[in-house]
Amino acid sequence: MRLSYDQYFMEIAKVVSKRSTCLRRQVGAVIVKDKHILSTGYNGAPKGFKHCSEVGCIREKLNVPRGERHELCRGLHAEQNAIIQAAVFGVAIKDAVIYTTHFPCSVCAKMLVNAGIKELIYLQDYPDELAEEILRESNIKVRKLKT
Repeated sequence: MRLSYDQYFMEIAKVVSKRSTCLRRQVGAVIVKDKHILSTGYNGAPKGFKHCSEVGCIREKLNVPRGERHELCRGLHAEQNAIIQAAVFGVAIKDAVIYTTHFPCSVCAKMLVNAGIKELIYLQDYPDELAEEILRESNIKVRKLKT
């Protein structure tokens, strides 16, 4: 059976997530426009930095609950890296769709709004009520992909 485009791009996001170096959750993101991949990203430390697998997770050490205190993480989120990669290579992502393996956090939700993303398609939930509120208030169409 042939995959739908939603299934196809989400499968790619799942493969991208396998590059993640996060000890808590592996997340992948794919930005798509007109059925063409513009950018990808996964969560992990900035370029040239030691990975969390090498230095440990401060959020884990401090017992920070999931969905809280994102600023303590040394890594960037998948959505952030996908937006940054597009910017680095001069790829316009306004009016694009983002496929993410997980619902975004509030920081990423704000970035998606300002980047002009028109639709967010995600696979798994993430506990961030502020992100839900931000996306409800935005013009971004949000849908959870049914598997």
